[in-house]
Amino acid sequence: EQIICDKYSHIFLYEGGGASFNSGVSCCLVDGKRGMITADLVKNAINDPDNFHLPLTALVSIENTTNKGGGACYEIEDLEKIKQVCIDNKLKYHLDGARLWNALIAKNQNPKQYGALFDTISICLSKGLGAPVGSLLISDAATIKKAMRIRKIFGGGMRQAGYLAGAGLYALKNNLNRLTEDHRRAKELGAVLSTLSWIEKVENIETNIVIFQVKSFLTESEVIEKLKQKNILIISMGQGKLRMVTHLDYREVMHTYVIDALTKMNF
Repeated sequence: EQIICDKYSHIFLYEGGGASFNSGVSCCLVDGKRGMITADLVKNAINDPDNFHLPLTALVSIENTTNKGGGACYEIEDLEKIKQVCIDNKLKYHLDGARLWNALIAKNQNPKQYGALFDTISICLSKGLGAPVGSLLISDAATIKKAMRIRKIFGGGMRQAGYLAGAGLYALKNNLNRLTEDHRRAKELGAVLSTLSWIEKVENIETNIVIFQVKSFLTESEVIEKLKQKNILIISMGQGKLRMVTHLDYREVMHTYVIDALTKMNF
């Protein structure tokens, strides 16, 4: 069987190739925009189920917000169009929603809209919401029953997990609306970066991810090292690109310090 996903999809690029290793599936990669795909791209990627030379297309997986797409968010209308393609072709529809909370806040969307669209949704309680740990799978009762068996086979069960559930519930009740602070700080970082002479480009910022490209006379490691000397840690995205992510523990005093340090940096 085969999964249709964007070429920058997290489930394809990362997790050690776990989708293929653990589940025996392949990925059909489509060329979306900023990690987001369209109904037409999905439709054109579906294999003929009667052609036994080809993998059986079984699932469409989308990511919202996108990781390598720089925190880009889907419009509900575009997700609905993909859903219709899935219905027409008897495909399952999965949402990698590790950063879904950011999309909900940025687009003023209702989580019930997503529940009505997708067969399965994975969410993370530790990224934007700040819980110490916790990812959840959301689906109908029959699917969750199957998933619990697969989780056991994969060794993913936990004991005495109530205290983690408590942390997750606290995060959901108290840390959702404050995501606007993360989004504001990310956009302020982007605005400062765009004024610096050693920056080639800052990608569009919708949520809490800032991706920027340095000028060709610089290497990523030079920028990383210079920031590290100021106790500012960022990561490389490859091909001259670097990434910053704002989050619960990135406070206003830190934000002011980082902006001041960036403004004064020269190469």
